[in-house]
Amino acid sequence: MLKGKHIILGITGGIAAYKSVSLLRLLIKAGAEVQVVITPSGKEFITPVTLSALSGKPVVSEFFTANTGEWHSHVDLGLWADAMIIAPATASTIGKMANGVADNMLVTTYLSAKSQVFVAPAMDLDMMAHPSTVANIERLRSYGNIIIEPTSGELASHLTGKGRMEEPEEIVKVIDRYFEAQCSMAGKRVLITAGPTYERLDPVRFIGNYSSGKMGYALAEEAARRGAKVTLVSGPVALKAVHPNIEVIAVESAVEMRDKCVACFADVDMAILSAAVADYAPVEVQERKIKREHDDVPVIKLKKNPDIAATLGGLKRAGQQLIGFALETDNEKANAIEKLRRKNLDKIVLNSLRDAGAGFGTDTNKVTVIDVAGKEVALPLMSKADVAVAIIDMLNV
Repeated sequence: MLKGKHIILGITGGIAAYKSVSLLRLLIKAGAEVQVVITPSGKEFITPVTLSALSGKPVVSEFFTANTGEWHSHVDLGLWADAMIIAPATASTIGKMANGVADNMLVTTYLSAKSQVFVAPAMDLDMMAHPSTVANIERLRSYGNIIIEPTSGELASHLTGKGRMEEPEEIVKVIDRYFEAQCSMAGKRVLITAGPTYERLDPVRFIGNYSSGKMGYALAEEAARRGAKVTLVSGPVALKAVHPNIEVIAVESAVEMRDKCVACFADVDMAILSAAVADYAPVEVQERKIKREHDDVPVIKLKKNPDIAATLGGLKRAGQQLIGFALETDNEKANAIEKLRRKNLDKIVLNSLRDAGAGFGTDTNKVTVIDVAGKEVALPLMSKADVAVAIIDMLNV
């Protein structure tokens, strides 16, 4: 999948830069055209002459060539590349990337990149575990970058722990799988729901839940990354979709979400219903703010909201896939299987509020995917971005 691809290889100032030579050779051997961009400190670990000899291109380090004044356009590089990989990525460079500190050619190229960016951290174990590094890596992940996690082993400090840059052979496999997956959903249309719904009581109050929408947005980004056209019907969240293949339709109530989903469903190949839809809504919505007076407490009568999954399950045609979510607190598996069958779903993604790190508002999730044949795949606790990758991998596309 790498043949003919344009790859930017960013190299920073860490001892793991010696591995970048092998990574460069493997990329070239796989048929990629590689442009190396190296930080000034990176040149202290590996020479541009070596890198240029292997890549067949002049190595870019500064904004311009000192003796000729030739300008190196980070914008042009960003447009040229099909992918960018920073390996090794030091704590310093990760911090600059996460916070937009554009003081060298590599970071400005990263900020101009229009393609997928891969980041392979490499540093000592204490730096890797420091809260600032952890936060910066999570920020890069939230921007849509793919983090290639470092491994554990003996480090340059002779300590042993997590911080070794992943081996070049494994990095190439990750990039190759990315390009393979990028085409796996080309031409597919996907409907995804995300976030909570708000059911109004009056102009200032509502019935809702704690859903952040992070799981649904991660699913939308992953499907779009693989080439799908995604319609994301989103309840009120503080998130923004990044990929240009995602069309966001903002809604507030369960009825609005149901109507938008029904309108879209006939034209999609699959739907993933990850939104936390409120089960009930007030029978009456007050036009003015409900005032607290004396000891009187208003009685709010509720009605059932429409069941979006069951509605779409009734409309599902041959060849369409319908995937639901179940967030449970007790009898988790039995409740999820009952929903799977009753709502005519193909798969259901179960998570439990009893699992630490799972559920609303977290950056991680721990789920079990169950299909109509009773097959179960239990995933360990992982980032919601990684959960999205695993779920999309299980779809029949």
